[in-house]
Amino acid sequence: MKIMWGGALAAAAVLASGVPALAHHSFAAQYDATKPVEMKGVVTQVDWTNPHARFYIDVKDERGQVKSWNFELASPNVLVRNGWKRNTLKIGDPVAVTGYLGRLSPPQGPIMAIASSVTGSDGKPLFASTQQDLGR
Repeated sequence: MKIMWGGALAAAAVLASGVPALAHHSFAAQYDATKPVEMKGVVTQVDWTNPHARFYIDVKDERGQVKSWNFELASPNVLVRNGWKRNTLKIGDPVAVTGYLGRLSPPQGPIMAIASSVTGSDGKPLFASTQQDLGR
């Protein structure tokens, strides 16, 4: 019985040691620097969570259909150091976003990208990332 518990504990320790490695990703693994995106839309959701904050916008495509985009930002800590607050982006805010397309956007649901800059409707830049912020 003691041997079985020892084996279970050892297996749990090995599995747990891999969790931090999976929690963070490199820019190149998840986003394509050769596929820049630039669009305007309306904020529909803001997730102020670690390891990266996210926001969602609805964008009309060339056919007039609304597409939902999921944009990754830096961590909330980095955003705060750059002057952001939890309510810097609000639902209903019109924004212009530039960034890079995600490599694996799901067939259904939001199209994934990483934001390199976010500008409010007043033309004021809200966020401009550095390569370090983006995980490159």
